[in-house]
Amino acid sequence: MPKTRSGRLAFVLASVTVLILSSCSRPNSAPGGPAPSESQVFTPAHPTVRDAVQEFVGWRARPVQPIAFPHSKHIANGVTCDTCHVGVKQGAVAGIPSVKLCMGCHEMFATDRPEVQKLTAYYNSGLDISWQRVYGFARSAHVKFNHSPHIRAGIDCSSCHGDVAKMTVAVRAVEIDMGFCLRCHRAKQVSTDCVTCHF
Repeated sequence: MPKTRSGRLAFVLASVTVLILSSCSRPNSAPGGPAPSESQVFTPAHPTVRDAVQEFVGWRARPVQPIAFPHSKHIANGVTCDTCHVGVKQGAVAGIPSVKLCMGCHEMFATDRPEVQKLTAYYNSGLDISWQRVYGFARSAHVKFNHSPHIRAGIDCSSCHGDVAKMTVAVRAVEIDMGFCLRCHRAKQVSTDCVTCHF
């Protein structure tokens, strides 16, 4: 047991957190038993205490993509961010490329590569690729982020997304939180009013 008061408090808080996280996972019914009832729901926003704690501390699982998309190769070949992330200059959302967009090139190029063959299988089956979100804000943050004013202001994609030109599969290279955004807004002398980003 730690000897200082703050050390003991940290130890107790860590112990309680471990207990909560280990004992409050999503409820499962026993084989042949009844399904979990609505009374087990922790809040309307979080089905369990564990989910609430994970959002509160900002923990998110690392996304696993269905295809190992090599950003570095595409950027080296002159493909720009807005070629695949359509709409980033016009609106709030940087769109995720559809399988049809990818096949516009890959019907002819690199057709022998295993990841392109996975892409072709998606296309031939009529399914779109279930890309996993890499960046985003928790719903409870009430953030209304819009890409287009950032692009118009000349903010380079790498400022918020890291050096994607050196990445194979995109990873969260920058921890985007309120502090990150406020530091940038202050440095650029733009509004830090709450309603600029929050609804």
